[in-house]
Amino acid sequence: MPLPFEDRREAGRVLADSLLSFSGQPGLIVLALPRGGVPVGYEVALALGVPLDVFVVRKLGVPGEEELAMGAVASGGARVLNADVIKAFNISDAELADAVAREEAEIQRRERLYRPGREPLDVAGSAVILVDDGLATGATMRVGIAALRKLGASQVVAAAPVGAASTAQQIAEEDGEIVCPFRPKSFRALGEWYLDFRQTTDEEVRRLLESVGRTS
Repeated sequence: MPLPFEDRREAGRVLADSLLSFSGQPGLIVLALPRGGVPVGYEVALALGVPLDVFVVRKLGVPGEEELAMGAVASGGARVLNADVIKAFNISDAELADAVAREEAEIQRRERLYRPGREPLDVAGSAVILVDDGLATGATMRVGIAALRKLGASQVVAAAPVGAASTAQQIAEEDGEIVCPFRPKSFRALGEWYLDFRQTTDEEVRRLLESVGRTS
């Protein structure tokens, strides 16, 4: 199928075709990185007949240099820290604790927004397909993989319909299993690979999560 995709839902159907070998695997769940990964993950979960949930990852920015990550926190309380950055910028325990508390509060806010009144899926012992709408630098996906392993997932498969060839290769070599059917060598911006790349809304995330059967 030629690129670009019509939209994220079409990209999800294409990605699902590459993941059919996982169909029927016991305990399999699909987690999507919100917001853009949710329409893609919805199609994957639908095709495989498995539960769908969100997995929120938030960067921990260095104080005063917020774009520089000293780590990240994720759904379920998992955290990944960059010890080299923390040491280089002399980040105190108090500064780190403040950043963690702030971003964990944001994760909780988003999770209440996305799945009101419902508990998150338990990833411990589960095989997880972690979905996003594409891989540029892959930073969020890689943090998500590390966080899911900390939470006890038995298997984590990174999945995206399109991604930079170098990023996909790095994830495959350093982080484990990846399914990414389209890996262009020239990759400037993710939006170039979609005809409709409008921002996914919070309401769409809620609707898609509610429309896929979820079990705990």
